[in-house]
Amino acid sequence: MTDRSKEVEGVPVALRGNDAAERLAVVAKLRPGSRARATEILAQGSPYELGETGFRRHSVFLAEDVVIFVFEGAGIEELVRDLVDDPARSAAFSVWGPLLEGTPALAREEFHWEAG
Repeated sequence: MTDRSKEVEGVPVALRGNDAAERLAVVAKLRPGSRARATEILAQGSPYELGETGFRRHSVFLAEDVVIFVFEGAGIEELVRDLVDDPARSAAFSVWGPLLEGTPALAREEFHWEAG
C-alpha cells in the first residue's frame, strides 16, 4: 500500500514545490461541422477576466472534432472548480453547449517533461 499522506490531489508534494504549476485539461468532443463556430467563439477571447482566476496560464487547442482547454497554476483543480461553480462566470460556457457532443471530461496530467 502506498502512503499518500504526502500527496495533494495525487501529486507528491516533493514534486510540486511552492511555485509548481499544475496542469489540468478539459476535453470536449465537437459535433460534426461545428469547428468554424468554435473558432469564432475562441476569436472573441476569454469570456471572463483571466487575471482574476488565479491561473498562471490558459490555452485552448482546437482540432476538427475536439476542443481542449488547458489550465495551469498552483492548486489548479480547486481554481477550475471555483470557476465552474461561479454562476456569473460559468454562464459564459453555455455558448459551447450546442457545439459539444456529450459531457466534457477532465484529463489530469500523467507525464510532463521540461528542459532545465
